[in-house]
Parts: sequence; structure tokens; C-alpha cells
Amino acid sequence: MIKSFAQMQNESNFREQNCKYFNFKDDNGSLIRKRSGFVTFSDQPSLSTIIAERERERERSRRVRKMEVGFLGLGIMGKAMSMNLLKNGFKVTVWNRTLSKCDELVEHGASVCETPAEVIKKCKYTIAMLSDPSAALSVVFDKDGVLEQICEGKGYIDMSTVDAETSVKINEAITGKGGRFVEGPVSGSKKPAEDGQLIILAAGDKALFEESIPAFDVLGKKSFFLGQVGNGAKMKLIVNMIMGSMMNAFSEGLVLADKSGLSSNTLLDILDLGAMTNPMFKGKGPSMNKSSYPPAFPLKHQQKDMRLALALGDENAVSMPVAAAANEAFKKARSLGLGDLDFSAVIEAIKFSRE
Repeated sequence: MIKSFAQMQNESNFREQNCKYFNFKDDNGSLIRKRSGFVTFSDQPSLSTIIAERERERERSRRVRKMEVGFLGLGIMGKAMSMNLLKNGFKVTVWNRTLSKCDELVEHGASVCETPAEVIKKCKYTIAMLSDPSAALSVVFDKDGVLEQICEGKGYIDMSTVDAETSVKINEAITGKGGRFVEGPVSGSKKPAEDGQLIILAAGDKALFEESIPAFDVLGKKSFFLGQVGNGAKMKLIVNMIMGSMMNAFSEGLVLADKSGLSSNTLLDILDLGAMTNPMFKGKGPSMNKSSYPPAFPLKHQQKDMRLALALGDENAVSMPVAAAANEAFKKARSLGLGDLDFSAVIEAIKFSRE
């Protein structure tokens, strides 16, 4: 009997609705989605692949159960990151200058220490996520700081966004006391931190980097090892310089559309359909059109990163007029009292200059 197209389509839909899907990772760590049920054996992963993946998961679980991690700094990023570690089975000991910020983490099982030195003494691995170079240096060098307890067998992972010079200085101090150091600034703000979707830009001690992979896999979707200390800091500043320049141009476009009698919401739709579509425009645009700037990445930190990126450009004799202009806009926004809002609030500085 010859089947009609409709009959064949109905059978295809039935098979699709009644099959099961499963995920596994290939040897390169890439996530692959396969389906079982009404599929041929050749579509399924080999038994050896499944066994190897299960063994990798068991080994990861064993490593996580043994891994006690210290965490210094519970701002927007640090709180989300340390919470993810707790939710994924890590033992976490936290510290923050304002100790009351530790309370929510304690409710989820974290321990608290009163000084960075106490955290270092307790934990084999300690992560820091601090606001700027000054804070990063203070936590290491001040009284009751990291240097008082760092020693052979201890690892310090600074995920703050700082300049290369600061990273190098911290590295020299840590290794001078026998400890190991990795810089690991991240690309991503509050939502990626909450979702474990950061991009980690690491450099320094390769062995410590590899030992930290179980934690990095929880915190981010991809970890890059970039070689010697300083390279991670430089890469992060370049990424944030591009982001800040894009945000400034985007803000100018939204204001120009509005002042020209056009719908800025329609502009967002057009951008989303073209080659310039990106998560930042799509995520920030609607709230910018409502003049709402809940802080995912504070503007004052974006301006700090623009300043550090421009200094890196000066060191390497790279002309960066677009970044310099964007930095001026962020500085203007800070002078308007917008530093604690999201960096998308730079649009207010552009509105102000046109009034």
C-alpha cells in the first residue's frame, strides 16, 4: 500500500514525540544532544563513549567532594559565583569586608571567616573577586591579608578585573611565600554569573589552573588558559574596552533615533534581525528605553576598565580614539552620579549632552 504524505508526516511526528533525548560530552568536552528510541544504532554514542563520560562525571564528583574553596569578596559577582559553588557540592568558606553580606551564603551552607588570612589558612584553594586593583592589593598585602597565611601547598586564584601590573605584583608576592597563583578574570556580568555561564580568562600556574577546572566548570561555560601572568588581565581589559565602546555607540543610536522622531523600540527590532544582533543589545535595550538601569555591571567599574585599557594602549603605542571617546562618556555619567547603576546608564550622559 502506498502511503500518503499526510500518513508519513503523522508517523514521523509520532516517532519524534515518543523518542527520548539524552546529553553527553565528546572527548573535547563539547555537549552533544542525541536521541534514543526510534533511531538507528549508528545515531547513538558508542558504549565506550558513554562509559568514559560516566567515569568523567564520577571523577568530577569525587574531586568536588574533596575540594574546599575559600571565597573573598561577595559583591554582585562574588555572591553569585560562591552560591553556584555551594549549589554544586563544594565546601565554601567566605569572607567579605561587610560580614553581614555573608549571611545568605551561610544559610546555604557556607562557613565564614573574619579575615582573608583565616580563609587562606583553612582552605587549600582560595578565589578572590574584588572590585578594583586597590581592593585586590589590599586583600593580599594588608594586615590579616592573604600573605600572612599563604604558603607551599596553597593556591590563590584572583578573578578580579585588574591591570597586568597588579596581577604580576600579586603573583610575585604569592609565589615568594611558596604559594601558587592564577589570575582568572571573567567575561560576563550578574546573569551569566548566576547561571554559571561566565568565560574565564586564566593565566599563571598551569597545574593550579588544571586543579581548578572542577570549580571553573561550575562558574563558567568555557575556560581559557592564556599563558603567563598578566595575559588574563590584558585580555579582560580588551574585551571590556570593546564592550564599553559598543555600549556607547548603541546609546548614541537609541538617542539619535528618538530625537529624529523614530521609534527606538523599532530600532531594537531592526538591530536584532541584522548582522549586529547580540545578547547585550537584546538584553539591555528594552530597559534602556525605559530609563531603567538595575546594576548587573556597575558603570563605575566599566569606566575603570576603560581607563585601564587605555593605559594598556599607551604602553603599546596603540591609538584608540573610539575607546577614548567612550571613556569620556562614562566619566560624564559618573559625574552625574550614575556610577552605581548599570553601565548602560551611560545613555543618560548622552541625553544630557543634547539637552
